[in-house]
Order: sequence, then structure tokens, then C-alpha cells
Amino acid sequence: MPDSTDRPILTKILATLGPASAQVPTAVRLIEEGARVFRINFSHGDIDQFKQALAVVREAGELTGEPVAALGDLSGPKIRMLGVDTPDGTLELEAGDHVEITQRPVNATRDPDTRVVTVGTTYPDMVDDAEPGHRLLINDGAVRMLITDKVRATDASADGRRPDDPRLICCVVVGGTLSPKKGINLPDSDLSAPSLTDWDKDCAAWAVEAEFDYLALSFVRKGDDIDQLKTHLADAAAKLPGRDRAAGRIPIIAKIEMPQAIRELDGILDAADGVMVARGDLGVEMELPRVPILQKQIIQKAHAVGKPAIVATQMLESMIVSATPTRAEVSDVANAILDGADATMLSGETAVGKYPVQAVNYMARTAARAEAYYALDRSRYTQIPPIPHASHARPAALAHGVAVIVREMNARCVVMWTQTGGGVRYMSQARLTVPVVALCPEPKVLRRLALLFGVHPVRATPPDDAHLLFAHADQQLLERHWADPGDPIVMVRGWPMGIPGTTNTIQIHHVADVCRI
Repeated sequence: MPDSTDRPILTKILATLGPASAQVPTAVRLIEEGARVFRINFSHGDIDQFKQALAVVREAGELTGEPVAALGDLSGPKIRMLGVDTPDGTLELEAGDHVEITQRPVNATRDPDTRVVTVGTTYPDMVDDAEPGHRLLINDGAVRMLITDKVRATDASADGRRPDDPRLICCVVVGGTLSPKKGINLPDSDLSAPSLTDWDKDCAAWAVEAEFDYLALSFVRKGDDIDQLKTHLADAAAKLPGRDRAAGRIPIIAKIEMPQAIRELDGILDAADGVMVARGDLGVEMELPRVPILQKQIIQKAHAVGKPAIVATQMLESMIVSATPTRAEVSDVANAILDGADATMLSGETAVGKYPVQAVNYMARTAARAEAYYALDRSRYTQIPPIPHASHARPAALAHGVAVIVREMNARCVVMWTQTGGGVRYMSQARLTVPVVALCPEPKVLRRLALLFGVHPVRATPPDDAHLLFAHADQQLLERHWADPGDPIVMVRGWPMGIPGTTNTIQIHHVADVCRI
């Protein structure tokens, strides 16, 4: 490979916007370092703040000329403690302490006579859903309890307590500090909470209006959760002036972070447009040693049905306060890429960290090294795209054919003209070891392609003929230093051009070689 050529990374980097990065100059720097999708977390802030964040993403994309996607992350039915009724707002628990989780809206307090701690939560159906023998975890598992008994509403009056005080009786197994709003996990319980909260519905409706490129749904338990969100998005779109239900078709990323989601993964993959291995809650809900294996299995299953997989949580966590990551974190990023992750995500590192630009830089450099390693064995990583039904056989077959040609010709890249992005998605699923440059005139399509592995979307006007298409491709590759004159590339297009769904032509071209066009 000539030294004059800069190889673009294939793995996509998601950066979470927050106080440390939600300014246009910083977002521009993140794009320049390799970020291609910006996550806006709907768990923190209000709609006005989200509008400002989205405006930053759009302006930064315009300034850099790079199509970048905006992903809205819905909160989901997260269970949290209420307040803590102590002078300093904290309460210490020790192993063996007696704790009662009540459905009454009260702050946590310790009875001075009985020493029993009472904790109120945001989830009114907790007593109905949990059973004795189930685990109850607080603050990402820092405090661990075992439910030993429960008192229903009908039982409460019998034991002299208020009839409106159903509660869970718990024994603390691992002590720690309780503080307001900490999350509660019930890994052994099947929760009846709806997948969409009222706040999620408000955020989703606004996301349709604002034309977000992706939405992520938290705490998915089954495919029906995704279907409910799709229906809500379509309903929200139909209420907007000049829109119809189809305008609500925002691709949905299912966050896999609960045991129920692992059991129902096939149905979730069928309903969603992609998955996120959300290792934070997944590592709380399940044994930590299982998480690396689950990560591999989720990615493999996603690829088997042609869906992208994102790996998230604590990838470069130490860079929230440190200018350099740990060796273990760099290894984690590299191994996620070698597992087949289509994208890796930064959370606190770019949202609140001191070094957001450096974090993206380290992730991009690590991706480049990992990709160079697996490029040494192209046959191991190149895949045959799945064919979900007969109508998609042609683009899948084309993608597989292109993969073979790229390998045999040692092509520098693939250039593909697209109107809707459908054929490009299949090319991404082939997981080529060279970039796929997607030329497209549609801004919305370009932004959505920004998440796909190996795809580098470039805005282009529809050419009048193939000669102009080749000339434009040569110009883009040479300006970006992605190829040198004479390098072989593979061109994929439809004939006649400009008609969606007609991708039917593969042509070998040498950069800047007019005679061969």
C-alpha cells in the first residue's frame, strides 16, 4: 500500500454529546478525529436542550462536509430510588441490614427504633413483579440485596401496617451507600412496566418532527417493544402537517441490557434495525464473566440476519479524567472490533470527560490497528450477506461478487452510486476490508449510511452518464488521499442510472485512467 494513501477506518465511532462536547467547535473536532454518529441521551435534559444538541450536530456536519447521523437514546422504563431523608442525602447499608422496598412515594429513611430501612421507588408495580428469592440491585449493583418475603396489599392490614403499604422484605448481601435517584435492577424478575414511558413517547414524537436519523430503545425485552415504538412513531408522524405515517420510519436500535432480551434476541433482531450491546446494565443484570461471551454471541446473531451491532459502555472510561486510556481499555476496543462490531460508542468520555477529542482519536487509532490486523486474512472476515427473502437476492449476490473481486484484484476501495442506500447496506454486511464510498444525492440517506460498517457516504449530484460518475469518483478518492492514480477500484451502479432499485452493474476501474472508463 503506497505511503501517500490514508486509509479511512471502517468501524464507526459514536460519540455522546454532553456538556463537554455540545459546542460546534468541539463537535467539528470530534468529526475530524473520526466520529460519525452523535448520541443525544434523552435521560438527561429537556426538549429545548435536545434541540440545541441536534443543532450542534447538524451545523458541525455542514462545516466539515461529512454526513453525520444523530441518534436519540430513549430512556426506557428505568427504575430508580426516590430521595434519601438524611441531612447529607446519603444512607449507609451494611450486610445483614433489613430493608423494605415500599410502593409508597417516600424518601429512604432508617427507623431509629427498629433500624429497618424503608426505600421508595419510581416503579409502582415492583411488589407485584418481584418474588422472594429474586435479587434486587441498587446503583449498578454496588448495593446487593436478596428479597426474602413480600407483603401484598391484602396482607398489610393483617400485620397492623397500612393497607396501602405493600412492600418487599429484603436482606442486604453487599452493603454500600444509598443516594437519591440511583437505579434499581431486578435481574430475576419479569417486569410488567411498558417499554415506552410517557417521557419516551414525548421524546420520540419530537424526534420524528426533528428528523432524527436513528432512535435507540432502552431496556428492550421482546420484539413487541420495538413494534410498539414503530406504531408510536407512525402515529406521531401522521399528526404533523404535511407528513404521513411513513415519515415516522426512523431506524430503531435495540439496546440489549436485560436477561429477558437475551432470551428473546431472535425476535428483537427481527423487529429492530440494529442492536447495541449495552454492557453497563447487562453487566449488572448478569454475571460479569458472561458479558464478553454475550457480546460475541449478540454480534454474531446480528450479522447472521444482516443487522449492525454497536458495542457500548466504559470502552475508554478512564479518559473521563485521564488524557490517555489504560492498556486494558485499548484491548477492549480492539477486541470488540475483532468480534465484528460495526460501531463502538463513547459515553461519558465525550459527554462529560476532560478529553473528548483525545478519546475519539484513541478509538480511531485503535480501530485502524485492529482493522489492519484482520485485513491480513480477508477470507476470515469477509461474509456472504444474508438473504432474508427472494426479492433481496440480487443485491446480496452483487455484494458477495464484489467481495470476491476486491480480494482477487486487491482493489483499493468500492465506489457505489445509490439513491436509497439499500444496496449499500448489503455491501456493508459483506464486511469488506476496504472502504465502500457511497455516492448519493439525498442528505437523509447519507446520514443514515454514516452508521454502517465500512461505508463512507459522500454527497454527489446525479451524473448524466457513467463517464461523469467515474470522473467524480476519481476526484473524491484523490482529494481524500484514499487512492493513487492507477489503483484498481470496483464501481457498482445501476443501469439506467438514477432509478432506485436497479443496481445491476459491477465494473473494474483504475483511478484517473480515462481510457478504461
